[in-house]
Amino acid sequence: MSGFSSEERAAPFTLEYRVFLKNEKGQYISPFHDIPIYANKDVFHMVVEVPRWSNAKMEIATKDPLNPIKQDVKKGKLRYVANLFPYKGYIWNYGAIPQTWEDPGHNDKHTGCCGDNDPIDVCEIGSKVCARGEIIKVKVLGILAMIDEGETDWKVIAINVDDPDASNYNDINDVKRLKPGYLEATVDWFRRYKVPDGKPENQFAFNAEFKNKDFAVDIIKSTHDHWRALVTKKTDGKGISCMNTTVSESPFKCDPDAAKAIVD
Repeated sequence: MSGFSSEERAAPFTLEYRVFLKNEKGQYISPFHDIPIYANKDVFHMVVEVPRWSNAKMEIATKDPLNPIKQDVKKGKLRYVANLFPYKGYIWNYGAIPQTWEDPGHNDKHTGCCGDNDPIDVCEIGSKVCARGEIIKVKVLGILAMIDEGETDWKVIAINVDDPDASNYNDINDVKRLKPGYLEATVDWFRRYKVPDGKPENQFAFNAEFKNKDFAVDIIKSTHDHWRALVTKKTDGKGISCMNTTVSESPFKCDPDAAKAIVD
């Protein structure tokens, strides 16, 4: 668990439920801004929002101070994804890479659409079911360019470096070879998961083809640049909370006591 821990407040599956993240000293931090993007060279951190096979749509609360994980709400109701035959809930551990941001003011040259205003999403394909709020280290393998209601919403494919089979996975073609059907299922899931809610199917750039590791890393780096502009106030975040405890050049940096006061 790389020195980070999580603390739950209120009961799960309620409007009040939050998961706050802490550093190795037990101080409250933002999973969006304070966890480094890199765990080490070529290995990224991932914040697990949704454990595999579960249905509650949990996410980093980008507009709340310190950005705890909470359940998404639409029209006053907690959001769940439907079981989409033949799948049960999310088919990977789902989460985000910290210190990234898909800028809604930036028109993506690959998709022709602006960003979705969130950290970049990750689908972790290893064998372990992770815990909500867990911070894991992942190897990036590829990326899918989803277009969700006219917004660019990249989906990174990665594997936990602690997975027993991680050494066998180095690029997207290894997923095709070793997990036949899994990438097709991933596209199918993302295409249809909002249909039970009465929404249209999602669209994809590149004919829904997965791009390779190098392409994925380039996209992640560009979202890291957008995040840096956000957290140093070079970009207007329009309501996003940039409160953090570690980004030295950020005007939003606060001390651990102020962070604790927010949580309490």
